[in-house]
Amino acid sequence: MLDSHCHLDRYPDPQSVATKANDEGVFVVAVTNLPTHFEIGVPHVAKFSRVRLALGLHPLAADFHRTERPHFERLFGKTSFVGEVGLDFSREGKATAAIQMQSFRIVAKLLSTQPKFVTLHSRGAEHDTIAVLREFGVSRAVFHWYSGPLNLIDDALADGHYFSVNPAMTKSAKGRKIIARLPRERLLTETDGPYVKIGGSPAEPGSVAVVQQFLSSAWNVTSIKAGRIVWENFRRLLTDAGLLRSI
Repeated sequence: MLDSHCHLDRYPDPQSVATKANDEGVFVVAVTNLPTHFEIGVPHVAKFSRVRLALGLHPLAADFHRTERPHFERLFGKTSFVGEVGLDFSREGKATAAIQMQSFRIVAKLLSTQPKFVTLHSRGAEHDTIAVLREFGVSRAVFHWYSGPLNLIDDALADGHYFSVNPAMTKSAKGRKIIARLPRERLLTETDGPYVKIGGSPAEPGSVAVVQQFLSSAWNVTSIKAGRIVWENFRRLLTDAGLLRSI
């Protein structure tokens, strides 16, 4: 199983969650919100064969970006995984839109010179996110928990991007419409744990089984087959980016 977007460092006991995921055979991309968080986390995840730490510059942490950007650039070459990065022009992030755009352009410029697995935040800024990626020639980014207009999905797909789906999306009408719009060869699974809840409890990496079961029904295949399709998508994305050795 694949959890392509999980905030391991946001659980009360990250080590136990990582150990459980590792034991269950779930490959986890553990996103961070800031480069300093990434640096702190490196030694803690090194012992887990199925956990990869991603270098983040979260748009909703924009108040810290000016001091964190140099750290992001310094650490960029030390990982094959980047996230959470992107833009948030919703009510929550609108006030820092200019700072976010400056930061995201720096990230996109780096990605244009050295491809990474990148998991994106794009809430309320889907058009701008696609435009910046296009400007810098960045393809194969993963739109995490996409919630924007359905027609923009086609633009992102045309540019070679992927989408990751979590349990919350399978429960909402809009989420299900988005999933139905996605070709199966461009879809990954995620939890966005601990922020996504299942039965009132934080989702954990193993909760991607919920998404696999939903996909198995939507695609008319077994849950095991759905998981294999997702994993092959992940492998293909990494292969195309020259990153397969990172797993």
